[in-house]
Amino acid sequence: MPYTPEQFEEMSGKLATVREEIGKFIVGQHEAVEFSLYSILADGHALLEGLPGLGKTMLIRTISEVLDLSFSRIQFTPDLMPADITGTSILERNDEGMQRFAFKKGPIFSQMVLADEINRATPKTQSALLEAMGEKTVTVLGETRKMARPFFVLATQNPIEMEGTYPLPEAQMDRFLCKIILPYPSKSELKEIIMRTTGSDSVKIQKVMNTEEIVEAQEMVKEVIIADEMIDYAVDLVAATHQAVDQVAATPQAVDQDQSRDKSGAADEWTKYVQYGSGPRGLQSIIRLAKARALVSGRYHVSIADIKTVAKPALRHRILINYEGEAEGVDVDGLIIKLLEEVRQGASVQ
Repeated sequence: MPYTPEQFEEMSGKLATVREEIGKFIVGQHEAVEFSLYSILADGHALLEGLPGLGKTMLIRTISEVLDLSFSRIQFTPDLMPADITGTSILERNDEGMQRFAFKKGPIFSQMVLADEINRATPKTQSALLEAMGEKTVTVLGETRKMARPFFVLATQNPIEMEGTYPLPEAQMDRFLCKIILPYPSKSELKEIIMRTTGSDSVKIQKVMNTEEIVEAQEMVKEVIIADEMIDYAVDLVAATHQAVDQVAATPQAVDQDQSRDKSGAADEWTKYVQYGSGPRGLQSIIRLAKARALVSGRYHVSIADIKTVAKPALRHRILINYEGEAEGVDVDGLIIKLLEEVRQGASVQ
């Protein structure tokens, strides 16, 4: 259904209150807060990468309290089994002494699920999340059950402890709408954390929205207007990440004949260090996140700033650096920034 500008403004005001309420408990980490909200509004999932103790668990728990959503935390370990996530059928005896199988739901059936240190579980267990994330259903013993709505998975991984882990395959990484990086807090933020956590005063979180309002906000995100020019710009960005693959696949004669290819330093660097670029899901993520950002900002149309802002979180986990790039410590975010500088609005890279 179409929404009026007044309804967009009202929803934007509610979302602003949500951010303020989260800020009462979570110090700093503005990008993590913003993109977690964008992911929820865009009906997607997020991958959070940061060092221990930076508040990943408290962030998602606080968001669930403010949005009045059920929350569950799954600690991924090497001995975790798929049934520990999805649930299983067990044999029960009723009051009459009859035995029957009853399904006991696992923690995946919450509205907000924190998959803590997802790369510590085996691939078999990691894959138990995929159906729920992609299809919003869980199939156990041949019976398919629908997930709650809204349904949001925030998976975390530790970038410094890689021994004994099972890194997510690129195909599974692609299922996440965005990848959020948590930086160290600043000195002022560290001081504020100490003041809030070691004193006698306790912070009380107020519920700002409910399930029905969140679902309505997700529908409003779909109605946000995006011009063809904005779509073309996002398409050019994603197409530019294919330069390395195109360069390898093309014959020397074809490369010589392609006079329209961008010969800038950024393109050369991309060809040198990138093995694979983003697929169609990367483009979908940019558009969905940009629409969510527009709604949060109180607009019902997508701007060029929306697309540029969401490009790094939407693409950084979809770009595979080759061995040479890893050896030289190439930063994916740096490549994306250069790409944003090279790809101009209204001008194709090809």
